Amino acid sequence: MARWDTILSLPVQNPPTAAFSAADLVWSKIEGWRDNIDRLALIPFTRVDDFLTGESANQQCPTRFHVEARRKPKPNATLKPKVDGILQYILYWCSFGPDDHRQGGVVRPSRSTYVPKKKNAGRPNTKRGCTCHFIVKRLVAAPLVALVIYNHDKHVDSQGLPCHGPQDKKAVGTNAMFAPYISEELRLRVLSLLYVGVTAETIMQRHKESVEKGGGPKNRDDLLTLRYVRRQERKIRRSTYELDPDDDVSISMWVESHQNNVFYYQDFSNSEPFTLGIQTEWQLQQMICFGNRSLVASDSRFGGNKLKYPIHSLIVFNQDNKAIPVAWIIAPSFATADAHKWMRALYNRVLDKDPTWKLGGFIVDDPLADVLSIRDVFECSVLISFWRIRHAWHKNLVKRCPTQELRVEIGRRLGLAVDMICIGHRNMDVFEDIMEDFVDASDFMDYFRATWYPKIDCWTTALKNLPLASHETCAAMEFYHKQLNLRLLNERDSTVYQRIDWLVNKLGTKVHSFFWLDEYSEKAGFARYAKDEWMSGLTCWREALKIPDSNVVIEGKCAKVTNQLNRDQTYVVWNPGSYFGICSCKWAEMGYLCEHVFKVMKFCRQKGFTGPSVSLSQFKRVLIDMLNCPPHDSLIRDHAVSLAVGVYNQLTSLIDHESSETHRGPFQEPTVDPTRQPNAGAESFIEVVNANPFVDKNIVNSNAGGYDGVSDKQNTGESFNMDPDPILSSINEVLVTRRGVDLENEESVMNKDPMNVQPLSVDMTSLTRCRNQSGINKEKGEGQKLASYKRRFPKRCKTLESIHST
Repeated sequence: MARWDTILSLPVQNPPTAAFSAADLVWSKIEGWRDNIDRLALIPFTRVDDFLTGESANQQCPTRFHVEARRKPKPNATLKPKVDGILQYILYWCSFGPDDHRQGGVVRPSRSTYVPKKKNAGRPNTKRGCTCHFIVKRLVAAPLVALVIYNHDKHVDSQGLPCHGPQDKKAVGTNAMFAPYISEELRLRVLSLLYVGVTAETIMQRHKESVEKGGGPKNRDDLLTLRYVRRQERKIRRSTYELDPDDDVSISMWVESHQNNVFYYQDFSNSEPFTLGIQTEWQLQQMICFGNRSLVASDSRFGGNKLKYPIHSLIVFNQDNKAIPVAWIIAPSFATADAHKWMRALYNRVLDKDPTWKLGGFIVDDPLADVLSIRDVFECSVLISFWRIRHAWHKNLVKRCPTQELRVEIGRRLGLAVDMICIGHRNMDVFEDIMEDFVDASDFMDYFRATWYPKIDCWTTALKNLPLASHETCAAMEFYHKQLNLRLLNERDSTVYQRIDWLVNKLGTKVHSFFWLDEYSEKAGFARYAKDEWMSGLTCWREALKIPDSNVVIEGKCAKVTNQLNRDQTYVVWNPGSYFGICSCKWAEMGYLCEHVFKVMKFCRQKGFTGPSVSLSQFKRVLIDMLNCPPHDSLIRDHAVSLAVGVYNQLTSLIDHESSETHRGPFQEPTVDPTRQPNAGAESFIEVVNANPFVDKNIVNSNAGGYDGVSDKQNTGESFNMDPDPILSSINEVLVTRRGVDLENEESVMNKDPMNVQPLSVDMTSLTRCRNQSGINKEKGEGQKLASYKRRFPKRCKTLESIHST
């Protein structure tokens, strides 16, 4: 018992890297069976595969590990509550052992029937008597923890000599120099190219060219053979989605065979609706990489008119702000009330891989989304995107309105109505005025009254209470929606849309392959296989950054944008500067946002023809509200005020820094960097504010709105005009009156390097100086408040006292 007490008292080690090896763990030596000393460590059971990946990537002895033995109790067996009880026992052995098929090697009696083949086909030189192996035990006392016993960690044979890898002199010139199998990345690349229609010969031709360009084979991936690729091609060709005539039975069989790609599954029952959450290993890596301290968006209603159940997609944004799907949830439309279950399962899966992962914000596109569950599970701010309604309204305006003048005027009024609602100046009665003023457009108004007017109330409430996502984010979500439509709903037989097994099979194979290839740097080498499904490239927002200002001309109530490739072709944009602008290009006629509308919006804001975006107006309003909110506690009040000053000055200094870098002469043409992320700096401040535990959550949730005004000024190289007089003067007036301090002279706030300043440190410094100068601790009333605060929040007060002492 003393042995197990020592084992269970060991710390559970969870390295922050995606994969880790034995060198990343601290091993403990404890007396084991027959007085042997066991070398062991505790890791989360969900990260055993990550340990296998890291241990296999040993540069001195590249290898793979296979399951040599596995034991676990029967499903219906009753386990005794023993401290040393085992739920699962797995023996992993290096794939170059334990048998030795070399000349004079030893083969275990259970493998005595092995007959060497005349030809070295299959896996030559893979069994060389390697003794490296380790044991993984899942204990009854700690089912979430894996006990790893690693006594034989050297890749040597029974004589203690290296048996494979670069250290083995006899392995030089053979496959034993490298790992026995290709890497997971190459396997996924081959499968993705095969799924999208690339032939095996073309894959091998491109692979050989890349190996020759690199100077010859250097690892196992360089030894890819045509035989392996054709075997995978044959496996794909023989596979079928219909595992059983009954769709429910077929989907159950698919879930059992794809456990690694399913993070949540709930079959139909009397009390629970059907729900299936799909996430591959690659999608999980993308969510950890691009979702940490960043945004995750929700596309909640794809295929509702064609598919049996709609697809709920969760997407993240890469460095080019392109959408990458990181999870697909298939469930009936009425199952939104149970969304917190799959959210919790997804969040726990991410934390198992990276315990430090933190979400910066969650974007919804449905006003009926469970906002409270999102905030409870992901602990982040919630934003709302208006792209779905704008797309539907624009598409039906083009389809149902007879004249161009009527389309333009209705679009202008709808845009003004949405802006007024977002900033809190109007209610849903503004849409009643629109329906009364445009009775001539009876076809569109009948559609609007029947489809959208019953939903306007909930949309109005959501737009008032949630910050609006940026236009760049909306463009990326709309681009993803078009990609998914082309890649999924392209079957000749429409009856398959009513089967769930077809849907999950195509999402996990062909659709997943297309999105994986979007991130593949050498995708252009297979351009001759391109079809409509290969649609990729920059979003319309990024395309707009490439258009120079000289191609834009404002003429009255419209703007003309000259085509960069064909100077004789121009596009007319009505309602210039509005999110509901109408363009004459083919892409806009289908209801999508185009680069010409975004370019005219940016151009008008740069020239001062239109006001700031709604997102920027919401941000300015939040800063003012932070000053006018009732100060229920002096500590929170001072912190909120100093936080507002810190965020404002950091944003201003950041834009001024960008402006100084891109400063140009009076006769130089303006330049635009298309690779720059417009709102990358602003979003980083949102995340810092959201992570601050001292600020009121209602205020913090409003701070995360899109920063379109910030992104526009960053890309034009001009200073950021936030109308600082009412904001900064109000802040100074409040603090000077209450504390006798002028924050404009505070070096802690006006730091020269804003990127190295943390808002929390700025706030605490300003707060400490305010309290020291005013002598607030000597006042009796404030002393009572401070004592009450210490009783309510002892941990926070300890932190403040340590900061004050330093």
